[in-house]
Amino acid sequence: MAGKEIVVIGGGAAGMMAACAAAGGGAHVVLLEKNEKLGKKIYITGKGRCNLTNACEAADFFGHVMRNPRFLYSAYAAFDNRAVMDFFEGAGCRLKTERGERVFPVSDHASDVTKALEGRMRGTGVQVRLRTAAERILTDGGEKVSGVLLKNGTRLSAGAVILATGGLSYPATGSAGDGYAMAEELGHTVTACTPSLVPLEVKEPWCGQLQGLSLRNVRLSLFSGAKELYSGFGEMLFTHFGVSGPLVLTASSYYGAAQQKECALSIDLKPALDEEQLDRRLLRDFETRQNRQLRNALDGLLPSRLIPVAVSLCGIDPAKPVHDITRQERRRLVSLIRGLPLTVTGTRGFAEAVITRGGVRTAEVNPSTMESKRIKGLYFAGELLDLDALTGGFNLQIAWSTGSLAGICAAGDAAGKEENRI
Repeated sequence: MAGKEIVVIGGGAAGMMAACAAAGGGAHVVLLEKNEKLGKKIYITGKGRCNLTNACEAADFFGHVMRNPRFLYSAYAAFDNRAVMDFFEGAGCRLKTERGERVFPVSDHASDVTKALEGRMRGTGVQVRLRTAAERILTDGGEKVSGVLLKNGTRLSAGAVILATGGLSYPATGSAGDGYAMAEELGHTVTACTPSLVPLEVKEPWCGQLQGLSLRNVRLSLFSGAKELYSGFGEMLFTHFGVSGPLVLTASSYYGAAQQKECALSIDLKPALDEEQLDRRLLRDFETRQNRQLRNALDGLLPSRLIPVAVSLCGIDPAKPVHDITRQERRRLVSLIRGLPLTVTGTRGFAEAVITRGGVRTAEVNPSTMESKRIKGLYFAGELLDLDALTGGFNLQIAWSTGSLAGICAAGDAAGKEENRI
């Protein structure tokens, strides 16, 4: 039996899916998880609701993958979003599709996703060992996997090992980069790892005055010099250090890709109006408030907390009566509303990042099997790989697809069944 045994290191999304696929392929599977429970990161995704995939077309999926999308062609073809939805529905987790084609459990409980995976593992005989940490992966002369050494000194024999330990994001869930060290020890290259889908820090001190202010239906644009890196419509939030929220998390992926210290952010507070329409709107508001001071005349256009900041940035006396506002001053105000400027100086850390950018170099992994090109019988899955995508369920889809393919192919490899390979 030892020759057919597969050890999966990591009990997150990719690891559990890999275990299900490997056991479904007839292998004897042992899953190692150093935490006290499985899927700790799943519980906090989608604000506890778990946006487990996106019901988009294939082309849209690859369009949302920021790094190495071509590497995913085989994995996605073998286990795409429809297959993922069928898997969870079949495992008793009913699903629904919301705005942006985001897919969630009907219950709105992320725990139901983990329960579905746990149920499938029990049904296929996966042996789960909690509070069990791997120290290193053992090889036969440095060429083929032979087993796993645990931190308690125990050795487990294995015909294949699937490494699915995740990245560095949300370290409170146990993500400590263990898998990177194990991969490097076996000769793999790990590209630079940085936080992604993460809040952004900005230079402007006035941003802190707006801490907690949420903006909806705005357009956020990110620039490197004159080049626009990203532009999106939606929601964002001011914080004590800068900005956060859905738009900002997406922008952070493009900021990370630019690999520059400073970029410019522009917030269009009224994207439905062009400058002439906005100017006419201002004039109408001023006509109905002509005896008010400027600081008390913008409540129809801007959130109250944003008004003093906007007026100050325009260089206009906030006590000036609106009937005395010049055309030039009004134009400055229009320009600011259409492009509130911020300077990005960096990102927050891994503790606030949804995912990790960087990881095991994909050129060293066979995209058709997820097997290492350096060590036979070693497979990779999930965030550990140098793959990342935007928000909307795409990163979990990567975990499901790579985990499933790694499990299927590892089972075929461990059992010597080459016909199971894709």
